[in-house]
Amino acid sequence: MSKVSRNMGNILSCFAEIIIGILLLINPVGFTAGIIMTLGVVLAVMGVSSVVGYFRAEPEDAAQSSGLMKGLLLVGGAFVCLFKTEWLIAAFPLITVFYGVIILITGISKLQWAVDLLRLKQKYWFVALIGAALSVLFAIIILANPFASVGFLWTFIAVSLIVEAVMDILTFIFGKK
Repeated sequence: MSKVSRNMGNILSCFAEIIIGILLLINPVGFTAGIIMTLGVVLAVMGVSSVVGYFRAEPEDAAQSSGLMKGLLLVGGAFVCLFKTEWLIAAFPLITVFYGVIILITGISKLQWAVDLLRLKQKYWFVALIGAALSVLFAIIILANPFASVGFLWTFIAVSLIVEAVMDILTFIFGKK
């Protein structure tokens, strides 16, 4: 089985990251609002399904499932996503911190991968190391938040998504793991 075939799921995820990065570059607020609204629709479907499931279940089973509470909370979350999208967009700095932490954890994971490739004496281990270093650097920059405007921060996040995805693709192609 070839390296590309073995890592096809990961490579497709990287292409999805590239597409998301490009869409963020084109219209960050519109793209984010679209994602939030899509999440709202998903939450609404899950919430209604949970409420209906609660009332269709036998009373003893329903009492133990918390289906009504879960469903109503999901529907409430859906209403926030669908009708108060601007609240979530206003919370972008907090979301950015969360994103920075995730990128930092991912970068540390990539560092492990690079060291594993080096210890396995793989030829292109340094590609994974470069990807790890970039991830950690991007995370530090995002967490330090030195940007004067949110628009520039969104652009930086989009570019970092694209660069990380390209580095990951190169790692999957050239690495053996």
